[in-house]
Amino acid sequence: MDEKEFNISKKIIRETFNDPRKIKCITCEEDRKIDENIYSGGEIFTTETGEFIDLEFQIEDFTVDELVKYVEFAEAMYEKHQKEISVYIICPENVRVNVKECPIKSDADFKIKIASTQASPAHMFLNVIKNKINNNHPIEKLELEILENLPMMCKKEERNYFRREYLKIINKINY
Repeated sequence: MDEKEFNISKKIIRETFNDPRKIKCITCEEDRKIDENIYSGGEIFTTETGEFIDLEFQIEDFTVDELVKYVEFAEAMYEKHQKEISVYIICPENVRVNVKECPIKSDADFKIKIASTQASPAHMFLNVIKNKINNNHPIEKLELEILENLPMMCKKEERNYFRREYLKIINKINY
């Protein structure tokens, strides 16, 4: 993640989730590492006080299973570090939240917040991929699958744009 992406993520956390804590850095791989059978989180940041913030972009409907995945992740991070973890999930307008807000009992110190946005998930994801490519970061298999499906995640009149962008990226990374 480059400096621009880092600053955008900090702004999203501060403004969308009203979190004034100072973010020190992107969490290193060793601190992120938890049991391989547990979801490993999205963009994870470390605050100045050593707490963690996980910023997620939800592209599928938010279900009970999704919530359980995030709770399991938060508990694993807390168990490893004994530091609070905040999981912030951004849901674009086309993502349905099928879970009601309710207390979740746990020995771990965590919170999960969900925010809806009018921003297009296709545009958001495409920008993430382009930034990864521009910064020579590897593209994961799941990201390629999502990229391939972007034309189905956008408005009909934008499909050709996303198909073009997909094809440009595939040709760029395959050669």
